[in-house]
Amino acid sequence: MSSVSKADRKTALDVASWSFNIVTSVGIIMVNKALMATYGFSFATTLTGLHFATTTLLTVLLRWLGYIQDSHIPLPDLLKFVLFANFSIVGMNVSLMWNSVGFYQIAKLSMIPVSCFLEVVFDKVRYSRNTKLSILLVLLGVAVCTVTDVSVNIKGFLAAVIAVWSTALQQYYVHFLQRKHSLGSFDLLGHTAPVQAASLLLAGPFVDYWLTEKKVYAYNYTAVSMFFIILSCTIAVGTNLSQFICIGRFTAVSFQVLGHMKTILVLILGFLFFGKEGLNLHVILGMVVAVAGMIWYGNASSRPGGKERWTYSAPNDKSQKPDNLLGSTEIDEKV
Repeated sequence: MSSVSKADRKTALDVASWSFNIVTSVGIIMVNKALMATYGFSFATTLTGLHFATTTLLTVLLRWLGYIQDSHIPLPDLLKFVLFANFSIVGMNVSLMWNSVGFYQIAKLSMIPVSCFLEVVFDKVRYSRNTKLSILLVLLGVAVCTVTDVSVNIKGFLAAVIAVWSTALQQYYVHFLQRKHSLGSFDLLGHTAPVQAASLLLAGPFVDYWLTEKKVYAYNYTAVSMFFIILSCTIAVGTNLSQFICIGRFTAVSFQVLGHMKTILVLILGFLFFGKEGLNLHVILGMVVAVAGMIWYGNASSRPGGKERWTYSAPNDKSQKPDNLLGSTEIDEKV
């Protein structure tokens, strides 16, 4: 009876974690879209620095309230994480500027196979045939939804490669550091957010000027634009926290695969609120295929053998087979 209630509690927490991430991620995309498209605030790197500064304030409050415990991350691990995270942010912005929208979307989709590669190499994860096929189905569906014009140039391709690998490494490190140092989501965020805030606020204005040829301090700040900036920072706290919670409870690959539900919701909300294009049969078909792939992935990866971490174990006695291979399923969720 207790095992059933524990399983129910885990399922409820999993659903709550994903819902929290989807709501905050879609919300911040829509707010930032309005802020940048309608009010001309095109300083994405500086804005991200403000997001992490606001998140830092939350972690200070949580530490004072006792929700964040004293813990330690070695400086090399912390610096590697911040390096990957900041290259991810800048790389994505540069990739979007130098590439066509279609190639940018393809680059984002390639994060899933890259994340799979990292898990296979570093965590010795093995995927079942159904899990692999479900991932391919999600990629196909999202590609049908989002990829239109595709043109490639050398500097855009290099920016996309840096963006994809740094993002995949950053997301892998979220899960890795939580396991390695026995940290909760709040604890890890308490270590990383202040360093990211400081580095992005220092470098952000220069990066944004390089990308947009506009100075952040010369922007015409109005009451409405300030409201959207504050709203963006507030929602970003939930986005940052929910990302750490979801990747900590699952893995970077699951976060990427199931996270494409956000892509679909953003498309639908974009059609409703911004009205650029109608929902045509082509896009609807892609959405249906992607959602079917996500459902299949959730089912396939949760089955025994669907996604497992394999470790070799030396035999304890002569009765055991020489090549004894012990597999442990990937269940590293923090409850």
